[in-house]
Amino acid sequence: MPDSLARLDRDIAACRLCPRLVDWREQVAREKTRRFLHEEYWGRPVPGFGDPRARLLLVGLAPAAHGGNRTGRVFTGDRSGDWLFRALHKAGFANQAESTGRGDGLELSDCRVAAAGRCAPPDNKPLPEEFARCRPFLLRELRLLPRVRVAVGLGRIGFDLAYDALAEVRGFPARPRPRFAHLSEAELAPGLFLLGSFHPSHQNIFTRRLTEPMFDAVFARARALLA
Repeated sequence: MPDSLARLDRDIAACRLCPRLVDWREQVAREKTRRFLHEEYWGRPVPGFGDPRARLLLVGLAPAAHGGNRTGRVFTGDRSGDWLFRALHKAGFANQAESTGRGDGLELSDCRVAAAGRCAPPDNKPLPEEFARCRPFLLRELRLLPRVRVAVGLGRIGFDLAYDALAEVRGFPARPRPRFAHLSEAELAPGLFLLGSFHPSHQNIFTRRLTEPMFDAVFARARALLA
């Protein structure tokens, strides 16, 4: 049977390869947090989201315990998602600036959002072996998105793992990884670019290591490269 994004999404949501992550995500979904006590949590791995014809791919770290692990949609229901979708809307990649949950009407245009890890991890820190088990999902996603011309790595890990996956799927010559920095840019092959961005995490936002103008500049550059 030919692969498809719908099939990939189902396979991701059914994955139970990492016992530590299975235990954690399901514990969070049972115990919840006071703010969302009356909500039913997703409590499973979180698939990617967006336009199947996307030329822009964002690669984040992993779902938040009370964000994607609650809502079932990547970067949705937490402060990081608020920042991300506001910026995507401003750059013309999203039809609205808010992302509160599946069914909220959000649609992405020419953009898909994914993550290097698909399960919410304890302390927001997936282990190397957990990233390795998730890697085949990102490779499949890239193969199913042949139009991608710009990838944005959100944080160093997202940047490095996006580079590794692109190298394998697109088959460009091996070389040292580009160096990650905010607004770093590397042309990996003719017409294929990798951009770096600080992750819109609580720590980066509250310390102002990442500001809205800095974040907007990433997607303005992505838009310019696609043009």
